[in-house]
Amino acid sequence: MRTVVIGNGMAAVALVERLVEHGVSDVTVLGEETCTPYNRILLSAVLEGSHRPGAISLRSANWYAAHAVDLRLGAGVVAIHRSVQEVELADGERVPYDRLVLAIGSVPELPPIRGLVDADGVMDERVHAFRTLADCDRLIAAASASSSALIVGGGLLGLQVARALSVRGMRAELVEVGDHVLRRQVDPQAGRILARSLEQLGTAVYVGVRATRLTPSGLRLDNGYELDADLVVLTAGSRPRIRLANAAGLVTARGVVVDDTLATSDPRIFAIGDCAEHSGRTPGLVPPAWEQARILGDRFAGSPATYTGHRTVARLRATDLDVAVLGEPETAQGEVVEVSNPVTGTHKKLVVDGGVVVAATLVGDLSRVGLITQAFDQRTVLAAGEPGELLMTPRPSAPPELPDDAEVCACAGVSVGRVRACSSLEELRETTRATTGCGGCLSTCTNLLSQLVKG
Repeated sequence: MRTVVIGNGMAAVALVERLVEHGVSDVTVLGEETCTPYNRILLSAVLEGSHRPGAISLRSANWYAAHAVDLRLGAGVVAIHRSVQEVELADGERVPYDRLVLAIGSVPELPPIRGLVDADGVMDERVHAFRTLADCDRLIAAASASSSALIVGGGLLGLQVARALSVRGMRAELVEVGDHVLRRQVDPQAGRILARSLEQLGTAVYVGVRATRLTPSGLRLDNGYELDADLVVLTAGSRPRIRLANAAGLVTARGVVVDDTLATSDPRIFAIGDCAEHSGRTPGLVPPAWEQARILGDRFAGSPATYTGHRTVARLRATDLDVAVLGEPETAQGEVVEVSNPVTGTHKKLVVDGGVVVAATLVGDLSRVGLITQAFDQRTVLAAGEPGELLMTPRPSAPPELPDDAEVCACAGVSVGRVRACSSLEELRETTRATTGCGGCLSTCTNLLSQLVKG
């Protein structure tokens, strides 16, 4: 049975790895980009200069060849012909399939700012998206000849880009239309602490304002104020790519609608990752995409596994900015346990329902993120005083011993025990994918492995 995967991002790679693990053969991957797959989360690390482009590569072309996977780079798909079960490429070639997987991700949303594009639809040369490695390369080249930048959008990506450009020595300013940064993940208090942390690191933050026009010198805001800058970076959100699915007559909403088997309205076509919508949700995060890839790979190998939803675990990967969000703390129902210290730049909040942690926000101090994630995942019923204890920073002289079942890598769902079962960082990455997502668990994993060597 021939399996064709459209897309070559993080979800697609995880699926192919699972298929290889199960011994599923006759797999073709159609990647629109001309480079081998890479970790999009770490693009900001490439932008700031802490990682080389090669360091964020996920799998080489040799790996695909060694496992008899037909990898085609620069293969843009223009149509899906469901009646004959073929995919049409931009060069006119048709690729047959028995089952087709859409792992085509999302595209940046263009904010309603006048002057971003001209009458012919060409983007102003000062304006940059930040979604692909090619985008990153272009922005690095432009930043090397510039001294200032405006970032439009105060979400996870906006904060990462702002920090990365600041690390490069640029004057960075961030514009967010909401009343605080990370407004979809954290509360106003946490947003204010994050904004203050950014300002202390050299990034000016403007909230509650909208950029309305690109001017010769920068951006004009809806309050009449004008910000000057050499570059403008758009990070104000993204939307699932559904054009191919729409043209093929598949059911779509915000994303490509899938059921618990990850099948679309055509039982021979499946969708995973950012483009997929399950139970009305399009998470746009790595952990659910990898979970979907694992389940679909298992199903293709004959397992009855189903996808019943996902947990939301978001991590901000940026130098000197530590943020973790578990669940949906702004909408979750329950009692709120909160510790905030604007002076030290920390804000920690748990939402507890019936003794169970149903959501959490951690800003500036992730020392207990492993234990909190463990309680969140396992729905542990805590005693009355335990939520407060979880928010206290452990004493440096007596760090807590993490149990084997505590989660250390939120992206790949890797426990402390699985880390301790590995003999090297390379083995850990190869067998579990730990540290290859947001990279936030790298120091913890390295410390655990070093303890094993010392022991």
